[in-house]
Amino acid sequence: MTIDRLNPLDPIQTRKPAGPNRTERASRSDSVNLSSEALEKAELFQAMELAKAAPDERTDLIAELKARIDDPNYINDAVLSVTADRILDQLL
Repeated sequence: MTIDRLNPLDPIQTRKPAGPNRTERASRSDSVNLSSEALEKAELFQAMELAKAAPDERTDLIAELKARIDDPNYINDAVLSVTADRILDQLL
C-alpha cells in the first residue's frame, strides 16, 4: 500500500519548533512567598532540632536538684517565695 501526497504540500514537515526567546526567559522569574505562620513554624522546628542535638551535660545538676528537693529541710518559706516570684516573672 502506498500513500501519496495530498496536494502539493508534504503533510509531514521536519522543522524544529521555535523555542522561547532569550528575552522571554530572562524576563520571567520565580518567586516564593511564605506566610508569617510558616516562618514561625520553621524557626520553632529549627530551635527544636538544635535542642535535640545539644548534648545532655546537665544530668549532674538535675540529680543534685532532685536530691535537694527530696530533703525536707530544703523546702521552706524563703525557697517557696523565691520560686513563686521567679515563676511569676517568667509568666509576666
